[in-house]
Amino acid sequence: MISVTEAFAILENFNYSRRIVELPLLNTRNHVLAERIFSPISMPPFRQATMDGYALCLHPESHYEIVGEIKAGDVFDKTLQPGQAVKIFTGAAVPHSAQAVIQIEKVRVEATALILQENIKPETNIRQKGAQISEQDLALEEGTLLQTAAIGFLAGLGRHTVKVYQKPSVAVVVTGNELVEIGNPLPEGKVYNSNTIMLQTALLNAGYEHTKTYKVKDDFQSTQVVLEQALAENDVVLVSGGISVGDYDFVGKALESLKVETLFYKVNQKPGKPLLAGVKEQKLIFALPGNPAASLTCFYIYVRPALYRYSGIDTRFGSALQLKMAHDFSVDNSRAQFLKALVSDEKVTILPHQDSAMLDSFVTANALAFLPEGQYEVYQNDAVNIYLL
Repeated sequence: MISVTEAFAILENFNYSRRIVELPLLNTRNHVLAERIFSPISMPPFRQATMDGYALCLHPESHYEIVGEIKAGDVFDKTLQPGQAVKIFTGAAVPHSAQAVIQIEKVRVEATALILQENIKPETNIRQKGAQISEQDLALEEGTLLQTAAIGFLAGLGRHTVKVYQKPSVAVVVTGNELVEIGNPLPEGKVYNSNTIMLQTALLNAGYEHTKTYKVKDDFQSTQVVLEQALAENDVVLVSGGISVGDYDFVGKALESLKVETLFYKVNQKPGKPLLAGVKEQKLIFALPGNPAASLTCFYIYVRPALYRYSGIDTRFGSALQLKMAHDFSVDNSRAQFLKALVSDEKVTILPHQDSAMLDSFVTANALAFLPEGQYEVYQNDAVNIYLL
């Protein structure tokens, strides 16, 4: 059995093989950019009016002659003379012969005569060409997480495809003869299969949509066949249950028969002691405990950071926040604990129902508090390590 710190170090040093694909811009949400992007244009590509008003060829007087109109997308190909103005709308190209734009609320119009109601300085209400970015400047660095603003920015530069790190496909393999699929009657001695949909939801929330689910009977041959199929069809395999030392826990033996190299097995933690991490042909396998709360805890602490690493996000294992406790708490445990917690007003409250089978307190939790093993007191306002969910 290894410590939590040792488990983190093993996964931190694992060689995550990343693949690069080119995707249409609309499909790159929550992907990580795999190239440096230099702007093919200046943005804006012309001097731009920042509001509705009148573009002026300045002269000493307050009276101007209106000689035209420019809508967004129009091109004004005449040269304004001093004392001339054109009506202009937000986003339209300001003529080169205009030095300022006065907003519509600060003028009086009488037929084609424009009367300024205040003085105006050159370049007022004009956004300069390249104010956001100039042609050939670095637009986005490799490693940028592509979300709404970044995608909109790239679209404004005219990019319709970009190179990103491909996200891994993930298998969810659930074991247990006692499991009944939701929507069916529940016979005595059985429980509903909550882990499949729970882990699928956790994966979706983390941005992983390409998942397959598999169900395994509690016998060696079925476990071996399904795990072999899952490894062949996916980049990462999550197994829920069957990894302990019971007579009907066949996952460990099946993985061994499939030549999966064990990175570690059993971590000195609660919940989730019987956690296994393994590798075969650069594919990671996590055998998670069958108890739902333990399974979800291990997902947040170990699986999600590993998936991020595959996807080009350089997340650090064990990277936690430090926040103050809202109350006193006694620790008396030979294993390090990840405790379901609620963070509110930057204070940490440890929730009830910490049992590894209980999900009800996870419903309220927005964090996991890490408390090392030992016998000691944590007092109100003491700082503890927190993993936000």
